[in-house]
Amino acid sequence: MPTIDIYKIISSTPKYNFHSHTQFCDGKASMRQIVEAAINAGFKHWGFSPHSPVPIESSCNMSMKSVPEYMEEINRLRQEYGSIINIYASMEVDYLGNEWGAHIDYFKNLNLDYIISSVHFIQAPDGTWVDIDGKPESFINKLRTYFHNDIKGVVEKYFEQSVKMVQTGGFDIIGHLDKIGNNASAFCPGIENEDWYKALSNHLVNTVTKSGIFVEYNTKAMRPSHSAVVELLRNNAVIAVNSDAHTAENVNLHRNEKIVYINNLRSTI
Repeated sequence: MPTIDIYKIISSTPKYNFHSHTQFCDGKASMRQIVEAAINAGFKHWGFSPHSPVPIESSCNMSMKSVPEYMEEINRLRQEYGSIINIYASMEVDYLGNEWGAHIDYFKNLNLDYIISSVHFIQAPDGTWVDIDGKPESFINKLRTYFHNDIKGVVEKYFEQSVKMVQTGGFDIIGHLDKIGNNASAFCPGIENEDWYKALSNHLVNTVTKSGIFVEYNTKAMRPSHSAVVELLRNNAVIAVNSDAHTAENVNLHRNEKIVYINNLRSTI
C-alpha cells in the first residue's frame, strides 16, 4: 500500500509528477536540480523514481549500495524544501519474473511512498536479459543480435511479462504501459495496427484495469498509445500523467497538453 493518497493528488491538482530519474541511475541532473526546477514550474507534488537495483548487469539501474544515500538525500531535500513542495521516495522497479520485482521483500522493506513497476528487460532464447527499452537503433541491433529479428516473439514476451507483473502485484503505478510499441514500430511500421498486436495490448489493459492499479501516461515516451488510452478510459482506469524527467529542463515535458488530451478524450467516452 502506498503511504500517500495518489488518487487524491491526481484528482485535486495537475501539479504532480510521480516519475523522474537523477544521478542515482541514468538521469542527467541531481535530485536538488530536479526539485528546484519542479518548484520553478509550480509543482506541488514530486516523486523520485530511480531505476531499481537489479540482479543483472545494467548501466541504467542504481546499485543496492547507493540506496541508503538516495533515501538520505530524500530526507535532506524534504527538510530544505518541504514547506514548498511535497517530495516522495519511490523506485521504478524492474520485473524479471517471480524472483525479482516489486513483490519481493527487499522492496517491501524500503519504506517507499509508492512503487512504479515497468518492463525494460526480456529474456533472449539463450537466457540473457536484454534491455529492449532504449533508442530504436539500439533496439533493432539487439533484435538482430539476440532474437534473430523475431519481432513478434519479442512483442509477445513483453506483453506476457507485463501481464504477469500486474498479476503478481506489489506496486502502485504501471510505467509506460505499452512502451514496446515505439521500438517495434521503428522496426516494423504499422505493427500496432495488426490484430494480434491489438489483442495483446487489450489483454494487458484489461488486466491492469481489473487490478485497480494506477496507469501512467508517460509524456517522454508518449505512452500508452491512443487506442490503449481509449480502452483504459472506457474501463475507468485512473491515469497519472508523468514526465519521466531525466533532466531539469524536462520536468514538465508535454504534461499540460496531455492532461488536456486525456480530459477531452474522457468527455467523449
